[in-house]
Amino acid sequence: MPRRLISTGSPFEKIAGYSRAVIDDDFAFVAGTTGYDYDTMIMPADITSQSRNCFRTIEATLKESGFAMADIVRATYYITDPKDAEAHFAVCGEILAEIRPAATLLVVAGLYKPEMKVEIEVTARRRAA
Repeated sequence: MPRRLISTGSPFEKIAGYSRAVIDDDFAFVAGTTGYDYDTMIMPADITSQSRNCFRTIEATLKESGFAMADIVRATYYITDPKDAEAHFAVCGEILAEIRPAATLLVVAGLYKPEMKVEIEVTARRRAA
């Protein structure tokens, strides 16, 4: 299967030279995803809502690519405030409890915009049918 680029159509993807995801054979590499509600283009103020929005966008991207959330094998979380870790992990537990990918949490000085509290990137591997 040839390499496929998945795009949301955002002009920022072209400007920054990235894709929402790259599909390469049985792997999906989903780019760092922030907590925007892409239906309204609003960034919620709280980490819980932002984390849920990240996973909603990731799930839609995986589905469009022929993958499922259960295919996630690796997740990396970037948060800007260590005090938000427990609330973020609670969302991860809701969504990934049965999947349990290898995961890393990093506390970073900041993300692209100050209202961004979390960014999540995942790698998925399509399971054999």
